Amino acid sequence: MSQQIDERTRPAGGIGSNPQCAYNQEDVRRYHLANLEIENDRHHIAEAQVQIKELEHREAVELFQKQVGLLQKRLVNDPKFFHQVFINEGTSAIAWEFQQEELGAQFTHTLWNLLLKNDDMSTLLLRFLWNIPLKFKRKFIRAIDRHLQDRYPMFKGLSEGWPGANNIPPYIRPPNERAKDFDLVNQGYIGYMGLGYSFREVELLVWLEVLRDKQCDDRPCEIGMPVMDGGRNEGGCPVKIHIPEMIHLMGEGKFRQAFELIKESNPLPNVTGRVCPQEIQCQGVCTHNERPIEIGQLEWYLPQSEKLLNPDANFSIKDFINPWAKADRPPIAVVGSGPAGLINAYLLSKEGYPVTVFEAFHELGGVLRYGIPEFRLPNALIDDVVKKITQLGGKFVTNFIVGKTATLDALKRAGFWKIFIGTGAGLPRFMNVPGEHLLGILSANEFLTRVNLMKAHEAGYETPLPDVKDKQVIVIGGGNTAMDAARTVRRLGGKVTIVYRRTRAEMPVRVEELHHALEEGIELKVLRAPKEFIGDKTHFVTYTNLDVMELGEPDASGRRRPLATGKVEKMPVDLVIMALGNASNPIVKDAEPQLKTSKWGTIEVRADNSQETTIDGVYTGGDANRGGSTAIKAAGDGQAAAREIAGKAPFSPREIQSLVAHAERYTKLGQASQKIVEKIVLAEDIVEMVVYAPLIAKSARAGQFVRVLGWDKGELIPLTLADWDKERGTIDLVIQGLGSSSLKINQMEVGDAFAGIAGPLGLASQLHRYNNGETVVFTAGGVGLPPVYPIMREHLRMGNHVTLIAGFRNRELMFWNEADQRVGLLQSEFPELLDVIYTTNDGSFGTEGFVTGPLESMLKEMQNGQGRAIGEVVTIGPPVMMQAVSDLTKSYQVKTVASLNSIMVDATGMCGACMVPVMQDGKLVRKHACIDGPELDAHVIDWPKFLPRFLQFSKQERENRIRHGFV
Repeated sequence: MSQQIDERTRPAGGIGSNPQCAYNQEDVRRYHLANLEIENDRHHIAEAQVQIKELEHREAVELFQKQVGLLQKRLVNDPKFFHQVFINEGTSAIAWEFQQEELGAQFTHTLWNLLLKNDDMSTLLLRFLWNIPLKFKRKFIRAIDRHLQDRYPMFKGLSEGWPGANNIPPYIRPPNERAKDFDLVNQGYIGYMGLGYSFREVELLVWLEVLRDKQCDDRPCEIGMPVMDGGRNEGGCPVKIHIPEMIHLMGEGKFRQAFELIKESNPLPNVTGRVCPQEIQCQGVCTHNERPIEIGQLEWYLPQSEKLLNPDANFSIKDFINPWAKADRPPIAVVGSGPAGLINAYLLSKEGYPVTVFEAFHELGGVLRYGIPEFRLPNALIDDVVKKITQLGGKFVTNFIVGKTATLDALKRAGFWKIFIGTGAGLPRFMNVPGEHLLGILSANEFLTRVNLMKAHEAGYETPLPDVKDKQVIVIGGGNTAMDAARTVRRLGGKVTIVYRRTRAEMPVRVEELHHALEEGIELKVLRAPKEFIGDKTHFVTYTNLDVMELGEPDASGRRRPLATGKVEKMPVDLVIMALGNASNPIVKDAEPQLKTSKWGTIEVRADNSQETTIDGVYTGGDANRGGSTAIKAAGDGQAAAREIAGKAPFSPREIQSLVAHAERYTKLGQASQKIVEKIVLAEDIVEMVVYAPLIAKSARAGQFVRVLGWDKGELIPLTLADWDKERGTIDLVIQGLGSSSLKINQMEVGDAFAGIAGPLGLASQLHRYNNGETVVFTAGGVGLPPVYPIMREHLRMGNHVTLIAGFRNRELMFWNEADQRVGLLQSEFPELLDVIYTTNDGSFGTEGFVTGPLESMLKEMQNGQGRAIGEVVTIGPPVMMQAVSDLTKSYQVKTVASLNSIMVDATGMCGACMVPVMQDGKLVRKHACIDGPELDAHVIDWPKFLPRFLQFSKQERENRIRHGFV
């Protein structure tokens, strides 16, 4: 009623419409109405309050209030709780969708987009899909095949035969693209990023591969399959990676945890995952027989993806104390930085042992670097492993040749408690067929070393490489090394044919490598074997006669034996690369009589379950023990040896500290910069350099040489030791500037350091005491005098009479002949034992002519019963001179030794190149100057076949001289 009265009495203009009113009538009206509404609702509120009071003590209401309170508290402490509630609701909805006959397009797109978010929801979905039964997984794969193939072409047809017979393969670069460069061929799943896919999309591609896994209870991929005779399991992982657990973690989206797991077993997953033969190991026993899980790809995806996300994550170490500073465990020496040595060094460093790795080359990685091209294994990955070991305190000494620079016993005396030998198998095998001595025939070991280690194919590097572009090249062999060599030649522009004596089915190569080679245009000629090689007047190979083979009964390897049919096939060829495997390098075993080796030269271990050799505290593994094997087996051996080595040390803390101090001092000596401390110009283009190299000086013996790398892009050249001083820690080198490398080295000055000097190499001179007044004659031609000097000095110290015939082109090129110089000082010290005869070609000093003149006179006098008898002749100098001396003495039946280091063989000093053709038991065989020499019986050297090797790289050498401005 009051409201009606108010409405009736309101002026027609409305409240506040009268400008004469003292207040806003509209506000008054709204206030009045609000009070009326409260009055009307007050009795309702009172009734509600009575009901609440009656109900709040009832059991149901009290429980409700407690739950509300808990929810409020949970919301404050865990804001994600309600998010998880919604996720669970969403998962239930997804589970409902999977109950349908097929997954629809909209749902599939939505589900995939949720997976791409990489958040909690996507992680839950990954786990949901990982754990659902196989029939539902198949439904999911059918859905992405049908509805996402436009977006992801690799999904097209995926559901056909999935999971056992179909998968998404890693990204392989197209053959026509990759055959022109050295970039990585198999780029793995990461390679899809190069096509524009995001990192998360690639991660899901990897996860789809993992989704195929059966999670087998018997774990064949890890431990292998049992064999009937109870011997070692077939297949499996040599380093015992926990593959099922790794895959399970990846299946649940825990990629980082999977990486941490794999690192515990294998610190080299980025390396071994790329090069080990998974098809005969983990994947070879996979229960998906038709299309095994891509375990190798998963193995190296993990560290590579981690590196992409966080480049420094692999190298972060918490609470690290350097083992050398802590000094609570005795030092370990690791010989060789290949896969066996690296994993051994890593694991022992991680356990707190001070470790020094000794490597013969100037770069680390062993066969991983010099033997495997970068299109299969990028060097950056090897560098990563070295960095990891370094951050754990591991130390590296390069240009150190165990067995030459130091014996195993010397390393123990230097403070190293135990030693692991992982020297690999670096001595190449040849067929020893007629014509194998010809130019243009070399080992795959040498060829790959020139390319992979010495970068001979890159501009600015000195190492020469045979002409390859547009040349007909054959590679002999059927293993991985043959593929590496052939594919390298292909990238350098050669036309390549692989020649193999069995059929394709018997080839020991990885299936993937052969497939890639054939894709790249490399030809395969099977059931053929070289019978002989034919050359032209320049001594270069021009064609080969191939035996046509057939397969007979199986041999010891289980493969059918190849037999010649009697048919011969002629094939033109410009370059031949022998990829017949490698034998163990004999340097270590030859220096260690107590080290038991097999008939193949491999180092034997004491028992099947041990890596310890016949010398206490010395262990081995990899190719040094197995012969030619695989990187992953070598890594497994290094791992096993590390477990054996890491035992309780029988030393007091003080004794351990002393060992560490000694080993650290020795390591620093090995790492010392090899600087020039003195430089003497002896004659035109002939320089003597005194170089600080304390460990070489300590081990040097007469007749040995060193391998020198002048600068980073230089070539390896051997130089004979002219002298050494153990107290000063110096060696003396005499260098004649002939090629671009020696000319450039001669420009170095005092204080400059060499990139690397390794040695001493070769066998020391065999010295005999002559008791009947015989003389030992040395014929030294030019810079043959420096290597002659230490040998004749040793003969003089033994009491032997020595006759030196030193020949020079002219007087201006003579050196060391003055009274206060080396030869003059020896004459003063041994006046009764040393006779010196000088010859010059032009007669400007001494006898005119060559060294053969005085030598022939002595031989004739001896034959006539006059003068001294000649006990032996040692000839060192230009090859033509050495042949002339050899021919002269042969008719007199006087023992003659020619001292050949590898610079006298092919002028490069490349390992594997120092071949010397020698007649042995009526058969032409090859000797190696660095292993069998440098001193060889001059009368068995086939000089006409040997001399042309000096011209092998004359063209490349001239190009280098022009590039440096020396021409």
